[in-house]
Amino acid sequence: METIKIRRNVILGILFFLPVGFLLMLYPSTHNYDPLEIVDEDVSDLQLFSSNTEDDVLLEDHITILGFFGNDPVKNVIAASNLKELVYDKFKGFKKFQIVIVLPKGTEAQAKALQKEINNYDDMRFWHYVFGQPNDIKTLFNSLKTEESLDDKLFTDHVFIVDKDVKQRGRLDDREEREIKKEIPAYPLYSYDCIEVAEVKNKMSDDLRILFTEYRQKRKGKFDSSARRKEDIKTDKK
Repeated sequence: METIKIRRNVILGILFFLPVGFLLMLYPSTHNYDPLEIVDEDVSDLQLFSSNTEDDVLLEDHITILGFFGNDPVKNVIAASNLKELVYDKFKGFKKFQIVIVLPKGTEAQAKALQKEINNYDDMRFWHYVFGQPNDIKTLFNSLKTEESLDDKLFTDHVFIVDKDVKQRGRLDDREEREIKKEIPAYPLYSYDCIEVAEVKNKMSDDLRILFTEYRQKRKGKFDSSARRKEDIKTDKK
């Protein structure tokens, strides 16, 4: 009888501490992290784009992963699948989170085909496609701070984090600790290569957690804004 009671208490203890442990892993420590830095304050919104939903899709008031999948999005199923499995499935339960994929007008059928490729009957309400003219897509892309470029099909495998104020987030110093010790000059991380699983799974996921923590603290009135910003983020977009 005593053994059964001990076993029951152990099981109850595990069931209680598992969710707590998960939350501790999910959110970075509030005492030991830097806010995700603003790297561009002039990102364009999506007023010129139509969407695949009845509602307007906008960047404002959302935490957005923004991607550009070009004229033949089905060919980019690996990039889309990585985003779906490593980012969307993990963060779709967070308030105001969305993934927005930008495509040229005329690719609506290809967008539906891509959706079938990556969707295993999951809730995809927060994964959107928006469609625009090539010049509008280029204008949107050029409003982002990036060292990448769109190819001739309006595709890039890099995606961007845009916050609720339509400001691009990233890292002004992406050096690892060993690189800092070697005094390697700082280099930025403006976007995330969604073909590279490690970069999506580690860097982008960590940065999203930090951003969600920032907004959670703001709601509670506990956020101390200390994000480092470069004076020239409004210029030299490329």
